[in-house]
Amino acid sequence: MISPENPIKEAAVQAAGTSARIHPRPVLDRLPKYAAGKPPTAIEGLQSYKLSSNENPLPPLAAVLEAVNAQTDIMRYPDPLCTALRTELGRFLDVPADDIVTGAGSLGALVQILQTFAGQHEDGSEDEVVYPWRSFEAYPIMVGLSGARSVQIPNRSDGTHDLEAMLDAVTERTKVMLLCTPNNPTGPALKAADVENFVRAVRDDIIVVIDEAYTEFVRDPEVVDGVAMYRKYPNVVVLRTFSKAHGLAGLRVGYSISQPQITQHLRVAATPFAVSSLAEHAAITSLQHYDEVVERVQSLVDERDRVVAGLSMLGWKIPQTQGNFVWLPLGDRSQEFAELAGQQALSVRAFAGDGVRVTIGEVEANTRFLALCENYTNGPGVS
Repeated sequence: MISPENPIKEAAVQAAGTSARIHPRPVLDRLPKYAAGKPPTAIEGLQSYKLSSNENPLPPLAAVLEAVNAQTDIMRYPDPLCTALRTELGRFLDVPADDIVTGAGSLGALVQILQTFAGQHEDGSEDEVVYPWRSFEAYPIMVGLSGARSVQIPNRSDGTHDLEAMLDAVTERTKVMLLCTPNNPTGPALKAADVENFVRAVRDDIIVVIDEAYTEFVRDPEVVDGVAMYRKYPNVVVLRTFSKAHGLAGLRVGYSISQPQITQHLRVAATPFAVSSLAEHAAITSLQHYDEVVERVQSLVDERDRVVAGLSMLGWKIPQTQGNFVWLPLGDRSQEFAELAGQQALSVRAFAGDGVRVTIGEVEANTRFLALCENYTNGPGVS
């Protein structure tokens, strides 16, 4: 009973006793915490730039903003199947609309896959998900939450996937394998021939996910096209997103592409109404103005090439990148570099003990980053 003399105190005591008995699933204690890119530190006299989240520094197309502003039906639930967007994507990609399942970004689409095909069984045994590491840092979190076990395969020294080692890691419990191309955060993309050999070597009851969040930034003609792989292999699922090239990260819209024997199950696991009507209209409009998207992406690719060339001239050795970012393999000096960047009003993403990922941003931001790298070459912590 709550005492009428001091009801607030009594309620607090009861709540404290109850919360002490509330425990999350044990797996949460074993999972890493997702670290989103931090905003830049404000430095007097300097424009701040965020280069820590692989966001597109350019705003959405004018037509997209107009389409979003014109929406007056947001009091209604969106179409849970995103029929209009899937229809537009089907025409754009020349695939059946029914082979597309939308989600809250490509990560939301990945969650659907893991929840559908990998988890823990009634006897306590765990399915296994094999993926490269370091790669997208949400992978271990989402795999763990699904109830499956992560099997992380270290990348090669040049930042590329070790596909042979990934194949060697396959067991009877392997249910899903993840390929990230271009790989976030190291940058290299997978060659089509290598992926084809890989998929052929994988058991046909294992889902092979080709995560192509940065596909629009790829310029190497030998890089794999996930859609081509999906057409040929029934166990391939492709992930794509409107967050990067289209500049719609804040609206959360992505999708997977796979054949009907997979999509029929993914639709069951899909979160209802995950993609808002605003996001759907924005994505459709951006696709309808794709020539303008291409122009904007090319401007970022040009900046990427300038940054890579500048780093090379300064003597930096970095992996070949096909994304909208570069990777500095600084190891134990990663945090030191990130702190120095912060002093220049630049936020970058440090992965402790591994390296630093720097997004290609505004021209001035990229120029300041190169100046920092020039000074750091002869600065603290560099042998």
